[in-house]
Amino acid sequence: QVQLVESGGGLVQARGSLRLSCAASGRTFSRYVMGWFRQAPGKEREFVASVSWSGGNTYYADSVKGRFTISRANAKNTVYLQMTSLKPEDTATYSCAAGEVLPGTQTYEYDYWGQGTQVTVSS
Repeated sequence: QVQLVESGGGLVQARGSLRLSCAASGRTFSRYVMGWFRQAPGKEREFVASVSWSGGNTYYADSVKGRFTISRANAKNTVYLQMTSLKPEDTATYSCAAGEVLPGTQTYEYDYWGQGTQVTVSS
């Protein structure tokens, strides 16, 4: 069992930056592929980024490539999402998830989900 808690969301102006964190419980954090997804009102949940067990491989949605960076600190049981050059269309609830397969771009590849943190980007 893994419990995930996100933090770091908030209101930011366009072209600004935010760093999201996701803290995981348990001793087996390093065994999981970690991903970030987002869901805007009236839209389906969509993949944002994922990172492999050791952090050596990362995957990004085209819409965030070059602006967002996913990383993990296994010693801290934490995964991060550094977001830069934010746009109003990045506004959504961002959730982290833990799974076992790569590339981890699909929701069904994940077993555990956090509650999410709201990110609002004003124009």
